[in-house]
Amino acid sequence: MTTSDANLCSFPGRDRLIAAVDDAVLHGGADRSEITRHLRDGLCALMKAGSVELPDCVFQTVPGHYARRELYRSRRHGYGVVAMTWAPGQGTKIHDHHGMWCVEGVWSGNIEITQYDLAEREGDEFRFVECNTLTGNTGSAGCLIPPHEYHTIRNASDRDVAVSVHIYEQPMTCCGLFEQSSRGDGWHRYVRKELTLDAAA
Repeated sequence: MTTSDANLCSFPGRDRLIAAVDDAVLHGGADRSEITRHLRDGLCALMKAGSVELPDCVFQTVPGHYARRELYRSRRHGYGVVAMTWAPGQGTKIHDHHGMWCVEGVWSGNIEITQYDLAEREGDEFRFVECNTLTGNTGSAGCLIPPHEYHTIRNASDRDVAVSVHIYEQPMTCCGLFEQSSRGDGWHRYVRKELTLDAAA
């Protein structure tokens, strides 16, 4: 860790988490597939060992939307770490990550991820085809690498809160959001969405 890194909040095992991400980024070099594979394996190992305890705030839901709390940002390596809190049934629309790689780990609960293929594009209108739905259980992790980045996420439970940790190539301040189009048949309209953060204690 360097003095240029943004120490956004403190929690037990934070240095272990940062070291694991740093190691994956350095290990993979310019190879996105290698970075995300190494990081996915390292994140799963950390969750299995129970050596990282996220701050209490990330287990608190926010009415009306899923919560995004930034835990760490590395100015040296460029990546950002965000915890997301999902109340029962909360989820996203189809979105992308603006071309960034991402590794997502399920810290608690069950998260359902549905992946989409881009079949056609006409200007700001995109036609998607649903291709796969995965349910990530506590301790599991997965990768998203462009161009395979179109997806939705939701809490698969109607009773329990879910928490996921997302590690992005760069701090994610906006994304492409896809609203259903009046054309139907899988067509969606692109909207640039600025992303906000909830307070992290």
